[in-house]
Amino acid sequence: MQSTLKPKLVFVHGLGGPREPREELVEWKRALAGGARAANLASDISALTMDWLADCSFAYYGDLFDEAESQSAGGPDDLDDEEAAIVLGLLAEFLEEEAGRPENQGNRALARVRAQLSPDGQPQGAGRAGRHLWAMATAVVSVPLVAQLTRWASASDVIRTWSQPARYLRRGNKDDQGTTLDERIRARVLECLDPARPTVVVGHSLGSVVAFETLASYEGPVPLLVTIGSPIATSGLVWPRLRPRPPATPGCVDRWLDFWDGDDPVVPLRKLAKRVRPNERGVKPTPQQFDSRMWWSHGATTYLARAEVAEPVMRTLSALPAATAVPAPAAVPAPAAGTDTDAGTAAPVAGS
Repeated sequence: MQSTLKPKLVFVHGLGGPREPREELVEWKRALAGGARAANLASDISALTMDWLADCSFAYYGDLFDEAESQSAGGPDDLDDEEAAIVLGLLAEFLEEEAGRPENQGNRALARVRAQLSPDGQPQGAGRAGRHLWAMATAVVSVPLVAQLTRWASASDVIRTWSQPARYLRRGNKDDQGTTLDERIRARVLECLDPARPTVVVGHSLGSVVAFETLASYEGPVPLLVTIGSPIATSGLVWPRLRPRPPATPGCVDRWLDFWDGDDPVVPLRKLAKRVRPNERGVKPTPQQFDSRMWWSHGATTYLARAEVAEPVMRTLSALPAATAVPAPAAVPAPAAGTDTDAGTAAPVAGS
């Protein structure tokens, strides 16, 4: 007897410390339900929160960063030279974006830090990138408006923020099987996907990078990919390190909506929709911008609670038909002892 399978909704998180995946899933669904209410889709809220509309998953990989940090002597503040160089590049581009904001015009402290971060001023040699990074992170937290905007209280906060994308983009930290950290992270997302049924994928911050690279080789149907607060288009170090090259919409994606808040300090000014190539069906990211005027607008639940984000997710899930589960073939009984077989098939019994 055949059964039906609901569509899937998969959330892929971004930066941050340890999480409890079940609690995070509830929180993200609750935020999305708030966005559905704001979009006048209150009738679908129960279907979402009770998993009637879709089977929901939270692709958690934060503990893998903890494992990578445990391999270093000093945790996130003790990156290797290549990782430290990546963090410096990410930090430099972030400050460049901040310098372009009207409220930072004439910010002399910001200008001084940017000058010190320039590639020509970075020292070379073993361990020097890490020391330079520490000095720059210490300087950044003293820049008016920037530290308050990002909620950085110390140099460790700055380095912790950028160490995770650096470790992911480093493509290192191999385990005993030779699998790199980024491969192990994408494997966590793949565990939440099911090629037998359509899946809506929502990736936040670094999670948008992870989702993009995971779906590049995925063959199941993805009617909607949503990226929120995405740094994919960050030119300095994220964009050139994306895989595969050149970056293009994954072939499995039918529609891609890229949401960014104009007040989000993580989203670069260079927009994703202008950089990513279309897939074979002509699908490209569709830009969706709004301005929240919030002090901290980068949070995943902040995005999900907006009507603009929740409406296409809810409408897409509601319109998806349930997939039919194909029953597994019945097990073939083992041949009786002494039965002759040919290529694994029992020889016919005389008289049958």
